[in-house]
Amino acid sequence: METPNHNQDTIFDEGLYTIEWSDIENAEIDYENYLNDIENFFREDFDNDILEEAIY
Repeated sequence: METPNHNQDTIFDEGLYTIEWSDIENAEIDYENYLNDIENFFREDFDNDILEEAIY
C-alpha cells in the first residue's frame, strides 16, 4: 500500500473553494461587453474564412 507524499497537516479551507447560489444569483453580467466579444469572435472567424477561400 502506498503512503501519501503530501503534508497531511495542511488545513484545507473549504470556504475558498465553495460557491454559494447567492453568489451566482446576484452576479451582474455585463451583457454589452459579452455581446461585443461574441460579435468580434464571429467577425474574425468570418473574415478569416473568406481569406482562406480566396487562396484556393
